[in-house]
Amino acid sequence: MDSAESCLLQLRCTNCGQRWPADTVQTTCPSCGRVLFAEYDLEERARRAMTPKALVQRSWTLWRYAELLPVRNPVHRLTLGEGGTPLIPSMRFAEYLGLKHLWWKDEGQNPTGSFKARGQAAAISRARELGVRVVALPSAGNAAAAMSAYAARAGMRAIVFMPADTPPAMPAECRAYGAHVFLVHGLISDCGQLVRRGSEQFGWLDVSTLREPYRAEGKKTLGFELAEQLGWQLPDVIIYPTGGGTGIVGMWKAFSELESLGLIGSHRPRFVMVQAEGCAPLVEAFHRGTRHATPWEHAQTLAPGIRVPSAIGDYLILDAVRASHGIAVTVSDQEILDGMVRLARFEGIFTAPEAGATVAALMKLRETGEITAETSVVCFLTGTGLKHIDLIAGDYPVLDPSSPDEALAYVASVLQEAGKG
Repeated sequence: MDSAESCLLQLRCTNCGQRWPADTVQTTCPSCGRVLFAEYDLEERARRAMTPKALVQRSWTLWRYAELLPVRNPVHRLTLGEGGTPLIPSMRFAEYLGLKHLWWKDEGQNPTGSFKARGQAAAISRARELGVRVVALPSAGNAAAAMSAYAARAGMRAIVFMPADTPPAMPAECRAYGAHVFLVHGLISDCGQLVRRGSEQFGWLDVSTLREPYRAEGKKTLGFELAEQLGWQLPDVIIYPTGGGTGIVGMWKAFSELESLGLIGSHRPRFVMVQAEGCAPLVEAFHRGTRHATPWEHAQTLAPGIRVPSAIGDYLILDAVRASHGIAVTVSDQEILDGMVRLARFEGIFTAPEAGATVAALMKLRETGEITAETSVVCFLTGTGLKHIDLIAGDYPVLDPSSPDEALAYVASVLQEAGKG
C-alpha cells in the first residue's frame, strides 16, 4: 500500500468554529453538537507531497490521496480496492438527450456495490487506529454493508439497525460479514435514535452519516478522483442523489482543498441535489430559503438510500448547493424506475434506484433547458442495481424444449411484437 503520510492537523466544528484534537475519538462537536471537519496542513506538507507527478506512481484506491485522509499510520489503512471507479463517457443516452459532454461516475463498481465503501474505508480505518473495537450505525442498506465489510477486515464488531422494509439483500450481506443486524419498525431516523442511545449506554462508536468526522473524508475522494480523471478540470454540472448528503459535502470540501494545493482553479460545478417526491426535506428547505430543513413526515420512496427524513448536515449540504449556484429537484418513484431502465437499456449500466433518480433529474433538466447541449455534466451512479432486482418486474416465459418448433415460434412472435414498440 502507498506509504504517503497524512497531513491531518485537527478537527474544526462547522458551526461554532471551535477546534478539537484529532487523535482522540470524537463524534460531533462537544460544544454545540454539530458536524466536525478534519483540517490538514494544506499550504506546506500536502502541497509539496500530493502532486500530479507523485500521484502517477500510486495505486488507484482512495488511499492514493493519503495526505488529505485522516489515517496517520499506513498499517491501519484498510482497503478492499475502493475508489478508482470509472468515469464512463455516455454514448447512446447522450445522443438521445442531445448532449455533447456527459459522463457516468459508476460507484456501483466499489466493494460492496456502492459509494459507501469510500466513507466506511476511511471511518473504520481511523476508528481502528484510535483503538475502537465496536462500531454501530443506522442504515438504509449500503452504508451498513460497507461498514460491516470493513469492520470484518479490521477484526471489529459491527452492529447494524435497518428499517424492516430494507431490501433483503442488504441485511443478508451484513450478516455474511458477521455483523449483528437488527430490523426496526420505522425509518432510518428511528434506527438512528436506537444507535445513539445504545452508543451512550454501551460505548459503541456511532459512525452514522456526519455524526463522526471521517466518513466525509472518504467521500470527498469522489471530488479528488473526478478532478484527476478530467485532467484537473471540473464539469459544469454534477447531479447527485441526496439523502444524508455526505457526497455533496465531501466534494465541496475536496474542491476547496484541491484549490489550496494549486491543483485546480476557482471554478466550481453547479450541484444538482436530487430527492424523491415522497421524501424531500432538503429540496423544500432550498426553495424555502432556509439553512435548516424541517424533518419530513411519513417519508416514502422506493429508493431507500434517499429516504432520509432529516440530515444532521443539512446546513452544509444547502450551503454547498447554494454557493455553487446549484439546483434542487424532486423526482417521482415512477421517474426513478424509468431512469433505472433507460440507463440499463441505453448504456448497459444497471444502477440502484438512487442512481435512477440522478438519471431522472438529468432528463428533467434537459427538458427545461437548465442543461443545454454544450453543458458538461457528470451524473453520479451511487450503487449497483443488483441489490434491487425486485424493482425490475419480470414474467419470464418458460419454454418446452421437447417441442422446439413451437417454442421458437413463440419466441419469434414475442420478438415481432417487441419490434412494434
